[in-house]
Amino acid sequence: MKIIFLSENKTEMGDCRAEFGLSIYIESHGMKLLFDTGASNLFAENAEKRDVDLSKVDACIISHGHFDHTEGAEKFCELNSNAKIYMHEHALREMFGTTDGEIDDYNCGILWTDEQKEKILPHVHYTGSEPLWLNEDIVISGSMPDVLDFKPVEQFYVRSIAGGLEQDTLDHEQFLAIREKSSDGTTKVYLFSGCSHKGIVAAIEYAKALFPNDKITHIIAGMHLFHASDELREKVIDRIAKEEPEIVIPMHCTGLAAICMMRERFRKNCILATAGKTYTFN
Repeated sequence: MKIIFLSENKTEMGDCRAEFGLSIYIESHGMKLLFDTGASNLFAENAEKRDVDLSKVDACIISHGHFDHTEGAEKFCELNSNAKIYMHEHALREMFGTTDGEIDDYNCGILWTDEQKEKILPHVHYTGSEPLWLNEDIVISGSMPDVLDFKPVEQFYVRSIAGGLEQDTLDHEQFLAIREKSSDGTTKVYLFSGCSHKGIVAAIEYAKALFPNDKITHIIAGMHLFHASDELREKVIDRIAKEEPEIVIPMHCTGLAAICMMRERFRKNCILATAGKTYTFN
């Protein structure tokens, strides 16, 4: 398993830039995958600096319908005319976040213009409520069930057909999970989640249901805990710890407070992701 962070909120690499966005290049099972396309074309600039040929990517997975994960899609289509883009069928709705309990007055969803949609949508394969397996070891979750004990930290809203706003059920959020056999013969499941707006626990629980006989060993996820209370952060970290993961990589929207708490809990097993950094796991 090889992963390279092409877009992330922070960097310590002098030749790569950072942004509030996410894009990860993944090599596994002889496939080259792109998980999200960041908030701009920055992912492509950093890919070039890491000798990643985006034209050779086999599939692109969009984690959910927010701009900071999708704004590089047009650039990806310019560089790669063959790969399918796997995106949930509800991801293109107009979406709004909240600030201090008030609904924001700007769209935080996918911001593609009609001209961009003409270029991108022919490459899109829509997912839905069921998981989509790229092979027997690689799955795109589709919509995931709620976990009532771990409610989302923030509320989002979508534009309804009638034109008003209604609460976003976040059914457009999906994760990528990959099962690999390690060098010692054990089986490991790698879980990639873009923002975990439904909660990282919801992603973990559904990944376990999809791979019932295997252990989730690597959790690479934005966990959207920067607005959470310390009590909720501790509760989430306690739940992650029950999986006894080998590696936790909290990224993007997790928030520095939660990242520091995870680093304290998991110590060297908690890796601080930065744009341009490469990780290889056996």
